Amino acid sequence: MAKKFYVVWAGRRTGVFTEWAEAQPLVDKFAGARFKSFPTRAEAEAAFRAGKPRTVARARKTASKEPKAGADLSGAGDEIAELRIYCDGACDPNPGQAGSGIVVYEKGILTQLWYGLYNPKGTNNTAELLALHHALLMAEQGILAGRSVEVLSDSKYAINCISVWAPGWEKRGWRKADGEIRNLELIQASYELYNRIEAEATLSHVSAHVGTEGNELADRMAMYAVQKKQKELRLYEGEMDVAAILKMRAG
Repeated sequence: MAKKFYVVWAGRRTGVFTEWAEAQPLVDKFAGARFKSFPTRAEAEAAFRAGKPRTVARARKTASKEPKAGADLSGAGDEIAELRIYCDGACDPNPGQAGSGIVVYEKGILTQLWYGLYNPKGTNNTAELLALHHALLMAEQGILAGRSVEVLSDSKYAINCISVWAPGWEKRGWRKADGEIRNLELIQASYELYNRIEAEATLSHVSAHVGTEGNELADRMAMYAVQKKQKELRLYEGEMDVAAILKMRAG
């Protein structure tokens, strides 16, 4: 994994840091924190000397209660990222036919619905990991465009795989204490991707099936992928009618 350097312009302490573990406590839950990662020390030091740019990452916040289905997200406050990406996986039965869904909000407005990644012999966990992986790819593009990004998944398994358990697995040669790691290649790819963007994106868990619009729509897209047997991830071709889509089959 490539070395990165972290600049903190506004936090409990400012400067250039060589480890995210050192920089994170300085910005986590710090009001108005600003920070960003760089691939080289020279770039990081030059950026720190140049001062805080207009668009950099905001400190991560504990996920607040999500809006319910049908809620107006257009009036969201500063804590809402410019780009909010919900992802979900479904499998019927489990194991069985699996698919993934992704939903994108831009500045609080629903703009994209994605479905696909169908696997006739999949599992729910694999579908969740695939959805999260592709959501992180979208997040990376958003970050490169200078936007604040949050990725939301209802799968604690998928989130823990790449943000909690993977560092330990990597140190043990990508093995668990009790044996093999399922979905290893997908986890490794997602972990590498997550490490590229973790200082600049928020990864949040959202409760499933409690009426959160983005999560519910992602669930419907995942089941739609199963229904259509759609292998490639593609944009939903129907009308973006939230009420109608929520009446579609749930996972």
